[in-house]
Amino acid sequence: MKNKKYILVIKNMIIFPNNNLRLEFDNDDDKKEIELFDKIKDNLVIIVNPINDDNISLTALPKYGVLCEIKLKMNVPNNKTRIILEGLDRVEIFSIIEENEYFKTNYKIINFKEDTTENKYYYKLLIKQLSFLPLEYNDKKKYSYTIDEVKRAKYLIEDMRRDIKFAELEQDIDAEVEQELNESQKEYFLREKIKVIQKEIGDTNCKDIEVEKYRKKISKLKCNSKIKERIRREVDRYESLNSNSPELAMVQEYIEWMINLPWNVYTKDVSNLNKVKNTLDSSHYALEDVKMRIIEYLAVKQNTNNLRSPIICLVGPPGVGKTSLAQSIAASLGRKVAKMSVGGINDEAEIFGHRRTYVGANPGRIIQGLRKAGTANPVFIIDEIDKMTKDIKGDPASALLEVLDPEQNNKFIDHYIEEEFDLSQVMFIATANYVEQIPYELKDRLELINISSYTEYEKLDIAKNYLIPRELEEHGLTSMQVQIADNEIMYLIRNYTKEAGVRELERVLASLLRKIVKELLFDNSKIFYNIDKNIINKFLGKEKYSYNATLDSSQVGVVNGMAYTIFGGDILQIEATLFKGKSELILTGSLGKVMQESCQIALDYIKSNMQTFGISSTIFDKNDIHIHVPEGAVAKDGPSAGVAITTLLISLFTNKKVPQDIAMTGEITLRGRVLPIGGLKEKIIGAHRAGIKKIFIPLDNEKDLEQIPNDIKQEIEFIKVNNYMDIFKKIFSNL
Repeated sequence: MKNKKYILVIKNMIIFPNNNLRLEFDNDDDKKEIELFDKIKDNLVIIVNPINDDNISLTALPKYGVLCEIKLKMNVPNNKTRIILEGLDRVEIFSIIEENEYFKTNYKIINFKEDTTENKYYYKLLIKQLSFLPLEYNDKKKYSYTIDEVKRAKYLIEDMRRDIKFAELEQDIDAEVEQELNESQKEYFLREKIKVIQKEIGDTNCKDIEVEKYRKKISKLKCNSKIKERIRREVDRYESLNSNSPELAMVQEYIEWMINLPWNVYTKDVSNLNKVKNTLDSSHYALEDVKMRIIEYLAVKQNTNNLRSPIICLVGPPGVGKTSLAQSIAASLGRKVAKMSVGGINDEAEIFGHRRTYVGANPGRIIQGLRKAGTANPVFIIDEIDKMTKDIKGDPASALLEVLDPEQNNKFIDHYIEEEFDLSQVMFIATANYVEQIPYELKDRLELINISSYTEYEKLDIAKNYLIPRELEEHGLTSMQVQIADNEIMYLIRNYTKEAGVRELERVLASLLRKIVKELLFDNSKIFYNIDKNIINKFLGKEKYSYNATLDSSQVGVVNGMAYTIFGGDILQIEATLFKGKSELILTGSLGKVMQESCQIALDYIKSNMQTFGISSTIFDKNDIHIHVPEGAVAKDGPSAGVAITTLLISLFTNKKVPQDIAMTGEITLRGRVLPIGGLKEKIIGAHRAGIKKIFIPLDNEKDLEQIPNDIKQEIEFIKVNNYMDIFKKIFSNL
């Protein structure tokens, strides 16, 4: 009698001595079993199978089990634990006792009988008839519960003989199938004769017509012989399927996809570079960097006659014309357009397609876009690449790597198509609002081109030369019927729109012209409109935005910060107040972690330089400081508000006002160093729109001023600072 061992009852699996068994437990559902293995110190456990799988109570367990050694215990992905057991000996189980919700038993190892004449006879017979013997679960249980070796040998011989009979029957079936295959050749010729007869008498089956049509299309395809052969096999399979087979529609759908893909179908690029430039200029104002990149690509391609298409990513605020510019690029090159929006997709199958294992499977969006375009070298627009997500269904950003990598995409394989498709001639143009949100693995493959916000004067030119002529034509009006001066257009831009691009401006103009068309139809005597502010107010209502209202007066504890928002650039009037409390710092305005840290750094920097700033230490005793950034419903974050918050707090603590025609941007360190920021052009444009006259910027951002239009530079004074003391001296020393 051995020492007590733990018992584990398992169903649907059998382990024999000298065999291994692998078990997997879910860490959420099988905690009790996993804890059992943690309790076992000598790596030995007894495995028992219930006589009836529906009843696993202690009274219904057999008297026999297998003593096993735990060979491996490890955690594997998907939150599971894997156990590998090795069967050692059959054991006879005696009394079972419960111990802390687990069960232990005394046991005795069952030894084999000595070799006898009968034993040796059965062993020889077994070896003689030994073959691969598949056993069902219940058959394995029969062997597990039978202790007598001779009985087990008899069972094994019976099972072997039964399996041999099945094998002989299978051979007979194979022989019959082979005979039928020989006869199928004969059937093939007969079927062909029937088709000819049916064709002559006008009784052709619709399926036969489809098959004939497919074969003609295959012969005209420009794909390689391997793909043609693949399609032919599918057509043969389609022809052989019964009309009522559920596979019929799946096979036919696959054939349609394969035949209609643009294998080696290419359009020829426009070779006249001046024509390309004129096309781009006629559709979009400015954006010289993008236009020049396309011209350079065509020039090098013509010079070498062998150049991979660039993978461009246009980055900029909403409404600045990223998607429409990509479409104009396609038009200027004479290429077709394919488009997909990846914003919010979280399934790799959207890129690679679904496998043909169920009804409704389809290729991914890349292959779908190419089929719609009808060519293998379209301009493929991948919209909102910075808004992709990932979850348990996969990581579509990583899936796009193969699509956008020039070293791989010449042999792109869609899971549905299952054949290589060459994407190397496709010009991929991605769009994004925020470069920081583009997945890192994709950013390395992309050629980033920034499209900045438009200034008010750029919007004025766009409205005069593009938007108004187009809207007049769409509304059936002429420039003689409706006239609008530059001042009124600027009035619309400043007081009825707030955006980086011109999308809202276009909607405002359309709304204005719709109302004018209605008035012209109702009042036949009115044939001419010279739009002024009164007409604008009448048709569009009161002004929606007023940028200069915040600049009327200076206040203590109020400073203009600069932000990069969905509207492009804007100013934020950051506020602070001081009151009796528990010396706490209160932050409101939906601030992210970065801005919260900026507030704390600014406060600590001021505390460490109180004497320099002329601040009494008593002001921090039993006083709460509340900092608020307006528009609390809008989430705000990013490393650019440090200097504004520092100035705000100094103004509050010293009771000195900061002029409201001043704005500033830059992050601050605990030592007062001013760090560079991004989105400077958009922020300056927003500040200019708000009437700001002086802006403090980090010294390291001086190079970015080259992108600022001259008309803005003439109206704003830019002060470059390297340390916060430069700002303090400029603002507070003169107050």
